[in-house]
Amino acid sequence: MTPTSMAGLRPQHFLWEVQDRVATIRLDRPERKNPLTFDSYAELRDTFRALSSADDVDVVVLGSNGGNFCSGGDVHEIIGPLVAMDMKQLLAFTRMTGDLVKAMIGCGKPIIAAVDGVCVGAGAIMAMAADLRLATPQASTAFLFTRVGLAGCDMGACAVLPRIIGQGRAAELLYTGRSFTGEEGERWGFYNSLHDAAALDGAALDLARRLAAGPTFAHGITKTQLNHEWSMGLEQAIEAEAQAQAICMQTKDFERAYHAFVAKQRPVFEGD
Repeated sequence: MTPTSMAGLRPQHFLWEVQDRVATIRLDRPERKNPLTFDSYAELRDTFRALSSADDVDVVVLGSNGGNFCSGGDVHEIIGPLVAMDMKQLLAFTRMTGDLVKAMIGCGKPIIAAVDGVCVGAGAIMAMAADLRLATPQASTAFLFTRVGLAGCDMGACAVLPRIIGQGRAAELLYTGRSFTGEEGERWGFYNSLHDAAALDGAALDLARRLAAGPTFAHGITKTQLNHEWSMGLEQAIEAEAQAQAICMQTKDFERAYHAFVAKQRPVFEGD
């Protein structure tokens, strides 16, 4: 795959910033608690697909905006039109939303969700699809699909959520659609850590910069193996990891780390 640059990206439906090889994405409808539309779904999907070959971004932060992360699909711009669609149109839509999750998983970059306030429906799915999740105590997260008459099996929730918090807890959230707090989410392992609202962005960026300063090629391998090994048996996973680690041992970053440790210095990784 030919490396590309994200420098020219000018999104129409979310805020985009790149600094220190960290890209930050924020949905840009704070007055509505940042709902998704057909167009923003598609633009996010296409952006994460492009990130898979980007050579100027190493980590992605999905941030909150105006005190909220995402209120899910817009009631007027998505839910209303869906009621009038036929099966072919509905399946095209649900496949597109699933493609966003697949693009996030396949982008090859660690994704950090920084969640404040409302994080529900497709917003909760986006947080779920991130690799790491930070939140405020005020975060209110819900996989609320059953509350609008839908199944809880949306955008990979029945596959991914149990792997994060366990089958029983995932079943409760997906059947009931209830909200859970930041504290409960951290206790269950959905959120990696909690931060005050004023400190959330800084904590997410600090973590992102630490990852971006690490062996980024190896991070991509780690993300690939974390996802691929879901469907592997133990022997297959051990063999896959042996091959993956042998590939990483051929990188210049591995050699740099060796020389740095011998010299009792901190290695400076360059991602190659």
